[in-house]
Amino acid sequence: MKILIAGDGRVGSTLARQLSAEGHDLVLIDSNGSVLENTEEKYDLMSVQGNCASMQTLLQADVEHAELLIACTGTDEVNLLSCLTAHRLNPKIHTIARIRDPEYLEQAYKMRDAFGLSLTFNPERQAAREIERLLKSPGFLKRDYFAHGRVEIAELRVEEESRLCNVPLTAISGIVKCRVLVCSVLRDGQAIAPDGRFVIRAGDRLFVTASSDNLAIMLKNLGVVTHKVRNVLLAGGGMVAYYLAQQLENSSITVHILERDPERCRKLAALVPHAQIVQGDVGDQSFLDSEGLANYDALVSLTGSDELNMIVSLYADSKEIPQIITRLGHVENNLIIDSLPLGSVICPRKLCCNNIVRYVRAMQNQSGAALTIHSIADGHAEAMEFAVDEDTLHCGEPLRQIKLKPHILLVGISRGHEVEIPDGNSTFSRGDHVVIVSSGEDVILQLNDIFA
Repeated sequence: MKILIAGDGRVGSTLARQLSAEGHDLVLIDSNGSVLENTEEKYDLMSVQGNCASMQTLLQADVEHAELLIACTGTDEVNLLSCLTAHRLNPKIHTIARIRDPEYLEQAYKMRDAFGLSLTFNPERQAAREIERLLKSPGFLKRDYFAHGRVEIAELRVEEESRLCNVPLTAISGIVKCRVLVCSVLRDGQAIAPDGRFVIRAGDRLFVTASSDNLAIMLKNLGVVTHKVRNVLLAGGGMVAYYLAQQLENSSITVHILERDPERCRKLAALVPHAQIVQGDVGDQSFLDSEGLANYDALVSLTGSDELNMIVSLYADSKEIPQIITRLGHVENNLIIDSLPLGSVICPRKLCCNNIVRYVRAMQNQSGAALTIHSIADGHAEAMEFAVDEDTLHCGEPLRQIKLKPHILLVGISRGHEVEIPDGNSTFSRGDHVVIVSSGEDVILQLNDIFA
């Protein structure tokens, strides 16, 4: 598929990496020639230097023969104009635009036909939703949802004192006393697809598939004490903090925001009047102490600096804050990050890129495409949800008789309101939803692609 990516920033370069790996014909557009040159050296793509919203630049990028434009520059107005211009030059093209300003969200939705928009995305808003879910269900580093929330893949770090430490997977059910499936393990930066003989060690990050109820039972039987979050401190008052405070407005969670810029403080006070806004430098330890950091149930580090976010989260860990969430823009150095007690790490660009990749795959495969896609195990694996339809092979056959491709694991079956963690006797039927985990190189576009 021929795809134009307008904007070679964090989102653009991440999409370039993912989509070039899937074999798409990519053209990357940006006004900065040196940035384009750097990206072009890394990935298999063409580049065009120029204004992303210019008709001349888009024609040079061959917009007339493209099937999709993804506009992800740092300016909402440029993204909207890029989509509008591309759609006028090629009425059949699909367009996706990043819209970050809250003032444009409703307008972009109501005028989507005029702008020629197929989809919009907002990394900061999506990050805020993810953080809200984590605050309302503490105990895991990350939780990804499938089948309308009935099936989950949750990430759990194994500490030295954990009851799972030095335990083989065959014995895990006797400890957690419920049906769960460990579908992947991260150890020393390497993803492992474990079998029953695999022995869990301290420091491992487990990715566990189960129903929501069973995950709660698992935490209880592991002796993990989960503190209900009643007051949360947001270090940094940017867009993620605004969206998060807005989403928590009707909850029982009290929100405090620390922000250095006085003008931004005034804006936040008008936008989220229910939250307490305090001006100050979150990099100042004495300021954090004066604001009673140690008394909060949760801290979310949300400044625009990865380094400062890590420092604040590390200091919160030293104060034994029950729940810590750290926003990072760059998560490439996974081994370094994994060795630090940063709590749950949220990367906005990775969250939104999953949705865009899903849209691209759906365009390739109009029927039977994945309903949900989540990247797990630091990008070493993908978890996907598919609906079983009349074209799906092997319906009604026990899983032990079905041969799957290498590096594919079927981890969950949702049937109505029932959830099954499958074994060899399990079957799936038309109307079911199945969740699979793929850690191989093959791109899974539809459910039948998992079968050997």
